[in-house]
Amino acid sequence: MADGGEPESSDSLRTFGAMVQGLREFYGLSREEFGRRIGYSKHTVASVELGRRMADEDFIEAAEPVLGNTGAVRKAAGFVERKPGLATWFQRWARQEKTAVTLFNYECRMIPGLLQTEAYARQLFADELPPLTDKQIEANWTAREERQRLLRERPNTIFSFIIEEQVFLRRTGGIEITRGAIDHLLEIGQLRNVEIQILPLVQKSHAGLHGPIALLETPKHKWFGYSEGQESGLYISDPKAISVLQIRYARMRSQALTHEDSMSLLQRMRGDL
Repeated sequence: MADGGEPESSDSLRTFGAMVQGLREFYGLSREEFGRRIGYSKHTVASVELGRRMADEDFIEAAEPVLGNTGAVRKAAGFVERKPGLATWFQRWARQEKTAVTLFNYECRMIPGLLQTEAYARQLFADELPPLTDKQIEANWTAREERQRLLRERPNTIFSFIIEEQVFLRRTGGIEITRGAIDHLLEIGQLRNVEIQILPLVQKSHAGLHGPIALLETPKHKWFGYSEGQESGLYISDPKAISVLQIRYARMRSQALTHEDSMSLLQRMRGDL
């Protein structure tokens, strides 16, 4: 989604927006004055109040004390949902992802969602247990495709991906889907704001054995992390925990192949299919 873009509205988005508007008017604040106090434009405030835009973490935290400091804004934000296709536990991360200035992702299980082709993603959805309905698969792909627009529509955001070589050797979906997936990575890898590194299969020392890592930096230079497991996801904001993840990610960047060597490896793997 482009910077400033707005997600499809939902009942929860509109309800949250109406609550913000009601509290703002109760305290006698215009949209312009309210926006000035929390550091957002009146247009952004209007979009949130009308249910056209999901309030990000900074908006919520800044609005809370201005609107009475009762905890109502924070609590209500926890019930806001985007359109279908994003797991409940992932929605908070997705809000931050839209405006991040830096995004890091290490993946050892599959090609990261931001880099998946439609055929590859649909194979993953088809393999879900319990099985998904056709409607659920369509909603999942629509949401994933929307997220992927970040790569091209946020050229000033730095995207770094570290992917295990074994992800490609598994040949998820078969040879043709794997070829398409590699071709897509070779194309995306040409973008100036995207760095893709492959971590070789044979690795004497490995800093990522604790599992996948996702990190992002907000426009206000705050860092957050995310870790996903079986039927759950953990949103990480504790600075000490973030520091550990940053150290591990930095070490893996030094252990992985360079972007150029990774592109060459992908080309060789594609040729071997």
